[in-house]
Amino acid sequence: MIDVEQIILDFVHVAELAGINVKKDDIQIERLTAPHTPPSTLPKGKMAVYVFHWNDQCFKVGKVGPKSQARYASQHYNPKSSNSNLSKSILKDVPTLGIEDISDKDVGTWIKTNTERVNFLIPESLGIRLLSLLEAFLQCRLKPRFEGFDTQK
Repeated sequence: MIDVEQIILDFVHVAELAGINVKKDDIQIERLTAPHTPPSTLPKGKMAVYVFHWNDQCFKVGKVGPKSQARYASQHYNPKSSNSNLSKSILKDVPTLGIEDISDKDVGTWIKTNTERVNFLIPESLGIRLLSLLEAFLQCRLKPRFEGFDTQK
């Protein structure tokens, strides 16, 4: 399980070192334990960094600005929804994950049933640079399995 409280405290310090004033209370946490229902919408005036976690490993860290509703709510649960999403990555890596009998029709259900999702919501007014810093911080801290292209690793 992700130690959200420690992550937030450490991130506030990182943001301070970067010259960005953010308080712990500026970051709202939405923890969706398995099985979970995906959020239906990104709250108005918010941006988010989201984390998918399974069996003590981080699968994905991503970010969405205030106008990325589909990315936030649904794209990661459907392999045909976008060029890059969690469901597509899982399907490519099924043999090494030890997941059996999973297809493009049921990978979204598998994600909802088996993964924890943690959403870090921040006010849009804090700006895209803070959002990007939070995403980079979480990627460094959590080392997601499905992040970036293989050629970038």
